[in-house]
Amino acid sequence: MNSHVGPTLPPLPRTARLHPVDLIGVGLLGLRGRPLRAVLSALGIAIGIAAMVAVLGIGAASQARLLNKIASLGTNLLTVTPGMSVFGSNTPLPDDSVDLVKRVGPVQSASATGDVTGATVRRTDKIDPRESQGIAVVAARQDLLCTLEGRLAGGAWLNQATARYPTVVLGSTTARLLGVDRPGQQVFISGQWFTVIGILQPLDLAPEINTSALVGWEVATARLGFDGHPTRIYTRSVEEAVGAVRAVLARTVNPQDPSAVNVSRPSDALTAQLAAKNTFGSLLLGLGAVSLLVGGVGVANTMVISVLERRQEIGLRRALGARRRQVLMQFLTEAAALSGLGGLAGAALGLAVVTGYATYQGWPLVVPVTAIAGGVAASIGIGVVAGLYPATRASRLPPTEALTTS
Repeated sequence: MNSHVGPTLPPLPRTARLHPVDLIGVGLLGLRGRPLRAVLSALGIAIGIAAMVAVLGIGAASQARLLNKIASLGTNLLTVTPGMSVFGSNTPLPDDSVDLVKRVGPVQSASATGDVTGATVRRTDKIDPRESQGIAVVAARQDLLCTLEGRLAGGAWLNQATARYPTVVLGSTTARLLGVDRPGQQVFISGQWFTVIGILQPLDLAPEINTSALVGWEVATARLGFDGHPTRIYTRSVEEAVGAVRAVLARTVNPQDPSAVNVSRPSDALTAQLAAKNTFGSLLLGLGAVSLLVGGVGVANTMVISVLERRQEIGLRRALGARRRQVLMQFLTEAAALSGLGGLAGAALGLAVVTGYATYQGWPLVVPVTAIAGGVAASIGIGVVAGLYPATRASRLPPTEALTTS
């Protein structure tokens, strides 16, 4: 018995896949349709990324400048100053302390200055002696400039001849405060006229010299009542042995009471300044991250509005066979593109700020490549997270409900 078999029906067509190129095109469709809204939504992301790139870039340039300065100045300079004794009084450094320091093996050079107590320096004798402007009169040894590796802006340094006569070398700040712009002019020190023979360039590792008027050791003793005790010793040592030299300097200078001697490393101040800049940069970076988060909230709000306005479009696509996953990916792509474009614009703006600021300050330009790449990637990630809820909501809309929405 033969059974009648009806004609075989063709299989239902498979739902077409949304290729990546088409997905990007569909995702960018919403941005092209509402360009002003897209720009305003991406603005928050752009500001956040620009702030982060600018902070990291300027911080890196500033750090490079400080590191270059530390490298050029050296970290082998140590200073010795008198401290408090066990009885609470100031203990002066011995007269021969500089010679004692020079006996330490790794020490390459050592020199000293001594405060001339009660001495004042003025531009003329008509100025009130109480108007000191914070300028200190100090006695200086002839090898001080060599030990500090300082340079003259003009004139000459003290030598065996000039150190015995009323001559003075002015620090950079002192010369500015006194209005002295060239050697050969005279200043009034403790009732006597001294001739300016030199002006120093700024010394970063010895800022106290910048606000000093330096006279010869001999003339300070003979004319200004200097007691001959050094109040600050500067020493240069072998770079690898700085720690060891620092450990023995106090006992070398004052074997009876090493605790009454202070030993410091001036380059540590620059290192501390570098750490402070990094801390401040971290704070600004956190503010940039907050701005980026606020931008993500703006993207999420924009996508929610976009889904509400395009319900009929979503329903039509679903009715034509689009899967939920395809609708989901469409809106996720739109959110990621919106944030990514904001991230790219912010990275370009931040890089322009870094380049301009570093050029203006004369700092080395350090392009924060990692910050730029990370910022753009973070903006895309925030866009995906911000668009996840609106995209999920769009994918779950029933076609009939979406098409009947006015």
